Amino acid sequence: MDGFSPEIWQSLGLTIELASVTTVILLIVGTPLAWWLARSKSLWTEAVATIIALPLVLPPTVLGFCLLALLGPVGLLASLSGGRTLAFTFTGLVVGSALSALPLVVQPIRNAFAAMGDRPMEIAATLRASPLYAFFTVALPLARPGLLTAAVLGFAHTIGTFGVVLMIGGNIPGRTKVLSAFLVDFVQESRWREASWLAGAMATFAVAVVLTLTLIDKYSRRRST
Repeated sequence: MDGFSPEIWQSLGLTIELASVTTVILLIVGTPLAWWLARSKSLWTEAVATIIALPLVLPPTVLGFCLLALLGPVGLLASLSGGRTLAFTFTGLVVGSALSALPLVVQPIRNAFAAMGDRPMEIAATLRASPLYAFFTVALPLARPGLLTAAVLGFAHTIGTFGVVLMIGGNIPGRTKVLSAFLVDFVQESRWREASWLAGAMATFAVAVVLTLTLIDKYSRRRST
């Protein structure tokens, strides 16, 4: 990897920063959302869950185009804010990455809350714990495996995402050019050695993610027995 240019190391730092910020935002937003989806009896629950799951089936470029239409120079945001745009900015990358990874974060947390059942919260209520206090001291600790899985999936998905961030962020070196974009550049320029190194590194990272998820699942099963 010593043959890589300084630009790719800069892109690596940008990608890690993007994945870290996106994961934190997703956990903050996705945890209460997953709690509501797991416990609500509203007719709107599955409708909201369906909307959240859309990025799993939508082509990334379609999601990116929708975001560009909303947040771009001629989008709704620009018309309401006097020309302000989030397109081709780091903030736009975060928005696109967060929406793309949202179902991968919400679903494991929702499953963890659903598996917990009502009993722990009912016991906490009999001990006069407020719903908010019980959520932080009872529900979240019990849902820890789901939270860990969600964090790993959110981070890993953001590291590897390409279509959405290319549409909303462009391919601007030092500003919005994420690591996965370099693989395409290397192939187009017939730089096969660099492409092989980068593809191998990203594949190794993917294997580490799958192994981590497997260990989390094994640990949670062991604790539940």
